[in-house]
Amino acid sequence: MTSLLCPESVPVRLQRDPCFRACESMDDDEIYANGIFEFNITRLLAYIGTAGGFRAESVALDDIPGAGNGARLNELTILAADLSRPVILAEIAPGRYNLIDGHHRVAKARREGVPNIRAYRIRCPEHVAFLTSARAYETYIEYWNSKVEDALGIFPRRRRTRRDRGSRAAGSSANRSVWRDGPRR
Repeated sequence: MTSLLCPESVPVRLQRDPCFRACESMDDDEIYANGIFEFNITRLLAYIGTAGGFRAESVALDDIPGAGNGARLNELTILAADLSRPVILAEIAPGRYNLIDGHHRVAKARREGVPNIRAYRIRCPEHVAFLTSARAYETYIEYWNSKVEDALGIFPRRRRTRRDRGSRAAGSSANRSVWRDGPRR
C-alpha cells in the first residue's frame, strides 16, 4: 500500500450511521480491494463527476511512494493508460492518502519520466460511502477513529485487571497500578 502524507485540519472521529448501506457493485464495476476495505471505484468516479466541488490537483509522483511498481500490473494496460485522466487518492488516516485508482497510470508516468500526475484527493468521510460491505464499514469506522486518537494523542483508558491489582501489601509495586489515561510520564 502506498501512502501520501498531507497535513490537514484537525481530524474528526467518525460516527456510525445506523442507516448505512453498502455500495452495491455491478458485474462490470471496478473495485479497489485492500484487505477487508473494498471501494467501488466506478461509483466513486461517477460521484466525483456529478457532485461538483472536486478539483484535480497536480501531485508529485515522488509523493506517491511505491505506486506503479507492482508485479500484478498488466503491461498492456500500462501502455494504454491515459495520463490525462486523474488518479484517486483516498484519505485512509488523518492527513494520509493512499492511491486507490490509477496504479497503471502512475506506472506509465514513472516510465515516461513525468514528474507529476493529476489526482483527486478524496477526504474521509466522503469515500466511506463507497465501501462495498457493512463489515468493511464497521471495521473502517474503528480503524479511522483509532488513527484520529493517535493523531490527537488520545490514549484509550486502560482497565485494571485482577492481575494489575496484585498484592495489597503496603509498598507493593502492584498496589500502584491505577487507572491511567495514557502512558506514564
